[in-house]
Amino acid sequence: MSTEPLQFADRRDAGERLGQALSRFASLKPVILALPRGGVPVAFEVARALHVPLDLILVRKIGAPGHAEFGIGAVVDGADPQIVLNDEVIAQARIPQEYVEAETNRQLREIERRRRTYLGDRRPVPVRGRTVIVVDDGIATGGTVRAALKALRRSGAGHTILAVPVAPPETLDQLKDEVDEIVCLSAPTPFFAVGLHYRDFGQTSDAEVVELLREAEATSLS
Repeated sequence: MSTEPLQFADRRDAGERLGQALSRFASLKPVILALPRGGVPVAFEVARALHVPLDLILVRKIGAPGHAEFGIGAVVDGADPQIVLNDEVIAQARIPQEYVEAETNRQLREIERRRRTYLGDRRPVPVRGRTVIVVDDGIATGGTVRAALKALRRSGAGHTILAVPVAPPETLDQLKDEVDEIVCLSAPTPFFAVGLHYRDFGQTSDAEVVELLREAEATSLS
């Protein structure tokens, strides 16, 4: 991992470089889980380099009553969807259990809707006992990734690896206890924003996500 800033042409370029760094895991036949939407082009190149399955890991925040941006937990997609709650915050804020259950169910429905949009009727790839590589296009604060990693552990993933092109070193340090290994190409200090490390950091569209997932399946990557 370099402490010097790297710049990538785009997400596909970042994925190709990340795939090279992850080549040592190919013999373990891992499953690649992309955080949509920006993580999908990166993860596609990783899956292609390692010749392994590509799937999504969808995460939805559970917001506090009247303050949706303040997370009290998260719902994480998978063959066995997981709910990660901050019980301390819920208790301190005296948030009713009925609200938590209703909001959790709402986010589970939204995850299912998004999975159908991206993957149709295809079910999540089972992760129990498998090596899993979680891929995103970069990390800033790491809240979404942390929820995903916690959920994977609960789902029985055999070995979890977080792989990103770029992230701040302090965030990686905070995440190290949630994962077995971290592969990050660049962790510069100071760190300003993920997008500054890409020449092209345009928004990834739903259509691009669907096309990449179809291509992965059609070329026997999944």
